[in-house]
Amino acid sequence: MTAQGPDVDRELVAAATELARTRCHGEQHTMAAAARARDGRIVTGLNAYHFTGGPCAELVVIGTAAAQGAYDLTAVVAVGDGGRGVVPPCGRCRQVLLDYFPALGVIVGTGDCLRTVAITDLLPETYIWADHQNAGHGTG
Repeated sequence: MTAQGPDVDRELVAAATELARTRCHGEQHTMAAAARARDGRIVTGLNAYHFTGGPCAELVVIGTAAAQGAYDLTAVVAVGDGGRGVVPPCGRCRQVLLDYFPALGVIVGTGDCLRTVAITDLLPETYIWADHQNAGHGTG
């Protein structure tokens, strides 16, 4: 019996795993991510590593989704190259994911012990960028 919760989007994990296996080559692309759009589509992306910084795979997925007209993501997962499996989002990605999609589910865990957690659980008591914008100090 697997310890994966019934709420784990296995198709999403498979998409990110396959992308990491087939497209992550060398140092520039070491992480793959997949996200589920509200309309059911899966959007994928790779990180773009560079010594000056660079977007993580989760951030690339946000831009790719928007370019495809998918502005409401419901779940996301990142998978590392070299068979590393599911990797939780870094702090910056947690903040961006929370700001863009406060109801997002994030798949975390290892091996057969995957589970989906709310992005708010990964970044509790956080600064909320939207509050700053609503106070009249934002860009819009």
